[in-house]
Amino acid sequence: MQIRELSIPDSYEITPRQFDDDRGTFLEWYRFDRLAEVIGHPLELRQANTSVSRRGVVRGIHFADVPPGQAKYVTAVHGRVLDFVVDIRVGSSTFGQWDSVLLDDVDRRAIYLSEGLGHAFVALTDHATVSYLVSDVYSPTAEHGVNPLDPQIALRFPAEAGELILSDKDADAPSLAEAEQRGLLPQWDQVRDFYTGLSKVER
Repeated sequence: MQIRELSIPDSYEITPRQFDDDRGTFLEWYRFDRLAEVIGHPLELRQANTSVSRRGVVRGIHFADVPPGQAKYVTAVHGRVLDFVVDIRVGSSTFGQWDSVLLDDVDRRAIYLSEGLGHAFVALTDHATVSYLVSDVYSPTAEHGVNPLDPQIALRFPAEAGELILSDKDADAPSLAEAEQRGLLPQWDQVRDFYTGLSKVER
């Protein structure tokens, strides 16, 4: 597999090698050792999630308090989504910026987001099925959101997504500026210290 760092530090695009024959296709969509070589520490998995979305559904921008945060390894097992990573770490040189990766059942790419980064995606097909490996279990009191339509962030949604569909929770989420004013966003220095601590964990 090939692993490429995105324009947002601490996020990566993973492109697996696929093996096709008359039976179908085989691939490794996750390798803990290859990822650990790149991010500097093993990814300890605590939960796996799957969502199925109709075309136009937007999920996110979601993030969790750090520590412990929630690192995510995300792929689309059916259909197609445009996946976004948003830098919401106050003090980061790329604060407020984003990058994206097309996840589909053709190239079968994945995206890895470190703790403290915001995550969202928009479904480009019906029945778009996304699976996530995450580093910690869901904790309602530690989970937060930023409105994915915030013009300050200005996510670009492809025309093929059609009419956007948001949950009430995501539509009512604060803007990036409001989330910062409320003290909800992770701080760059604190997050970097957390990453350093992870790299010291014995493999």
